[in-house]
Formats: sequence, C-alpha cells, structure tokens
Amino acid sequence: MENKEKTLNANIRAFLLNNIVTIIFLAIVVFGIVVSDDHTASSLVNDITTRFFRNGLLVLSLIIPVIAGLGLNFGIVVGAFAGMLSIIFVRYHMVPGIGGLLLCFLIATPIAILFGFLTGKLYNKTRGQEMIASLIVGYFAEMLYLIFVLIIIGGVIPVKADHFMVIPANGIGIRSAFDMGRPIEELDSAVGLSAREASGMARSLDRIWRMDFMVAIALLMGALLVFFLIRRYLANKNPAAAKDSKMAFFLKIGFCGAALLFAVYCIIWPNSEVSKLQQIPVATGLVIIAIALFTAYFTKTKLGQDCRSVGQNQHIANAAGINVDKTRIIATIISTVLAAWGMIVYLQSMGTVQTYTAQRQIGLFSVAALLIGGASVTKASIKNVVLGLVIFHSMFIVSNSIGRFISSDEGVGEFMRSTLVYAVIGISLGLHVWKTLKASRDKQKLDPKEVAMLNAASDKLAAE
Repeated sequence: MENKEKTLNANIRAFLLNNIVTIIFLAIVVFGIVVSDDHTASSLVNDITTRFFRNGLLVLSLIIPVIAGLGLNFGIVVGAFAGMLSIIFVRYHMVPGIGGLLLCFLIATPIAILFGFLTGKLYNKTRGQEMIASLIVGYFAEMLYLIFVLIIIGGVIPVKADHFMVIPANGIGIRSAFDMGRPIEELDSAVGLSAREASGMARSLDRIWRMDFMVAIALLMGALLVFFLIRRYLANKNPAAAKDSKMAFFLKIGFCGAALLFAVYCIIWPNSEVSKLQQIPVATGLVIIAIALFTAYFTKTKLGQDCRSVGQNQHIANAAGINVDKTRIIATIISTVLAAWGMIVYLQSMGTVQTYTAQRQIGLFSVAALLIGGASVTKASIKNVVLGLVIFHSMFIVSNSIGRFISSDEGVGEFMRSTLVYAVIGISLGLHVWKTLKASRDKQKLDPKEVAMLNAASDKLAAE
C-alpha cells in the first residue's frame, strides 16, 4: 500500500513537472475569463477559432525540427519571408481569388526550399547552438528582405511607378501596407479602387467552404469517436501494438461522446449564444488537418525515424549509417516550406499585408504556443500544437482584461501580452536545462564501473 502511494505521488509530481507551463498559463486564462467584463462565451470562442485557423499551420511547422534535434526553430521567419515574397509578386500582378492563392503556394515552395537548405547548412555549422542560430538567421533574413522590398524592387527590378503597391514618391519600394483585395461581391462603392484592383486573395481559402460551428464540432467529435474505437479494436487484435491505458481510452471516449451530445443538442435547440458563433472555414481546417496527418505519417517513415534517431543521439545515428547532416537539412527544409505556406494562410486570413512588420513575432509567438501546449526543446506532437494554440490565443485575448483589472491603463494589457510570451519561452528553456542537469547528476550516482562500461560502449559505437 505504501509503495502504491509513493508511486502515485511520484506520478503526480512527474505530471505537474512535465506540464507546469501548460498549467500556469491555463490558470492565467481562467483568471482572465473570470475578471473579464467585455467577453461573452460566443465572442471568446469566435476569437479563438479565428486565431486557431489563422496560425495553425505556422505552429505545425515547428514539430519536425524538434523531433530531429534542432530544438525550437525560431528560423521559421525565413519561411515566412518566402510566403510574403510570393504574395507581393502575385498581388502586384493582381491574380485574384483562389487561383492567385494557389500561385502563391507554387511560387513560395521553391524559394522556401532554397532558404531551408541554406538555413539547414548553417545549423550544421552551429551544431548544439541551433536555437541561437535560428534567432540570428531570422534577423539577418529580415535585413535582406527589407533591402529587397525597399531598394531592389523599383531600384533594380522595374515596376510601375503608379501601381497601388509601390511607394508613389519615387516609384521605388513597396508601401508599408497593402490590401490583398476583396472578392467582387464584397466591394463597397466607397472604396476608391477599381473592381480589378480590389478583387484579390483575401480570405479566398477561408471562403471556399464554411460550416456552422456546432455542426463542425459534431462531425469532428463523431469522427474522433469512430477513430478511437477502431484504433482500440485493432490494438486489441494485435497484442504487440502500443495502446492507451483503459482510463485514458475511456476518458477520450467520454469527452468525445459528451461533446458530440452537446453539439447535437445545440443544433436542435440553439440559444442566443450559439446563434452568435461564426462559421468554421472548413477548407482552411482541411489544409491544417492534411499537414497534421502528413507530420504524423512522416514520423513513421524511414526518414522520420532517421530524424528521431538523430534527435536522440547524433553519434549513435551516425554509427548506424544515417547521414546526420543531410537528415537535419531535410527537416529544416520541410519546416521552412510549411512555414511559408503557413504565412500565406495567415495573411489571406488577415486580408492586409504589413510589408515590413508582418513577419515580426511570428517565430516567438509560434514557439510560445507550442511550449504552452506541453512541448519541450526535445519533444513535440500534434496534440501540443492543438492545446497550445487554444491556450495561447485565449491568453492573448483575455490579457487586456487582466491588464485593466491590474491597472486602468490599457497599455498594461499589451505589456502583459508580450511579457507572458517571453515568460513561457524562458520557463521552458529553464526547465529543459534543469532536467538535463538533473539527468546528468542521476547518471553520476550510478556505479562508476557501470558508467565506465556505458561510456566505453558509446565511444566504441561512435568510432565504428
């Protein structure tokens, strides 16, 4: 009995330690909702939903570098630049609608592959300091990007001086902000642009297919319920297959079942709050799901397993015949391409491109969202992305209410917002260092003969 209590206490401590960041920021969100006086349930859900679909792909782009041992890739900013450059080109030529957006994806991909290859080569030269290198490469890439859009465009690359995107003073450089255009059916006669100029790519992906919020929740919960049941059935048929504990399985089934029943109830008997919920951009959601499935499938492929081996121990991976440098470069390229696509999805949802500032904070905010979801420097998964996006953007929404609760100054909320972003990154990195040092101390407590044997075996394997 005493041993069981010790085991239970140890499990609780381990759970709290592994999820301390998530717990802290979830508590902040709950506090913000309690003290908020300007957010209804429907408005909060609408804001979270919009931000979830807008930022989902950017946060997903961080998973594969973590698996490959590259840590938190702040360098996704480089991919964001590839997406922005493609949007500038397509919007300059005013290719409208979903066709223009697909052209953005097509143009951004080879640019992102090149940027990812160069970034991956840099990471291999700065082995062990990838996170610092990713921060610096983001700043360096921003400098090159600014030179390109301020001087090269118009100064070297000829453009129309009277184009609405070009700075009118001398016809050199792109304006500080430009509209991605609206569909013709949304045009307002007060807008001083022609139909051709105004018809653009804004929300073109979001508008393809929209669905009522509760209908989407019912379909999603139903699909998850079927998925969990089928996976459990197949796992029971194969004793060697890994499967969740009974408690975890029943918790998942119970949650999905309860959410499904609640959604069906709201569909049949909607109330005033439910009627205020905005529609879900299904096409954008399907893109995010497709990339999530790709990431899950990638981890099970030979290349994905190589990335995992490299992330766990580069010496052993090299001894096993894995090309460590090539694997790390491929992981960086995939992350950069996904970040470029994510930036395109982000900007089409925003509808306006801030030419010189849109990319700022993209890396920090995406990393913070992933960490709040329970990820670490060495471990990340899709569930961390989903949970992190919900909690992080909930915190973002209620931070102003917390600021007003603390002080009457509106600026306090914005200050708290930035502070909390840096705090989550600092806490996570501090925990990583602490766990690494603790593991090292635990290893030193082993019998010296065992340590010597382990080190000898590792050195021999590395030498081979």
